[in-house]
Amino acid sequence: MPPCPAPDACWLHLVRHGATDNNRANPPRLQGRRTDPALSDEGQRQAREAGEFLAGVALDAVYSSPLLRARQTAEAIAQRHNLPVELVDELTEVDVGDWEGLDWDEIAQRDPEAYHAFMADAAVNPYRGGENLQTVVDRAAPAFQRLLEAHLGRSIVVVAHNVVNRVCLAQLMGIPIARYRTIPQDNCGLSLIRRRNGRTNVITINGVFHLSLT
Repeated sequence: MPPCPAPDACWLHLVRHGATDNNRANPPRLQGRRTDPALSDEGQRQAREAGEFLAGVALDAVYSSPLLRARQTAEAIAQRHNLPVELVDELTEVDVGDWEGLDWDEIAQRDPEAYHAFMADAAVNPYRGGENLQTVVDRAAPAFQRLLEAHLGRSIVVVAHNVVNRVCLAQLMGIPIARYRTIPQDNCGLSLIRRRNGRTNVITINGVFHLSLT
């Protein structure tokens, strides 16, 4: 557990939402902002475990993407602190466009040119009919900084998504956005970000020690 933040610091606990059926499909299916599934039974368990772990942190606010899977995860955390879940539109998952609900093998077969362009540099080349990763950073990263700066002396939770979390963590660490896949983001994995003295640092990435293996 991080210490209570200094008056000039903010601790942001960044959580990816719990699992959905799409996440656990074999192979997994792309899940952006155009579908809004609920958590699976496994995802509900993961959300409870995240809530139990963070029950020991003196939280001041809980923020979430407006999508259902993120809201349900945030609610499992917030209820342990009698806090409301505040929605932030900019944290909504990437728009994967025409590839919503498909797996990567299907995409490669149906749209080989767009697929190879995306894999070569997703920061510039979008999901067909959707966003590229630079667009995601441009809308989501300022929201993270706004929340950090607004909560100096406090600890907060932000629940968002695989791509949103990865690209914003990449930006904070100076990793090219196109290499976002090198940053792990398990369902209900927890990353810790600190804002202090005008600097934002990533302290831990994708902690999963609070999650059961079954």
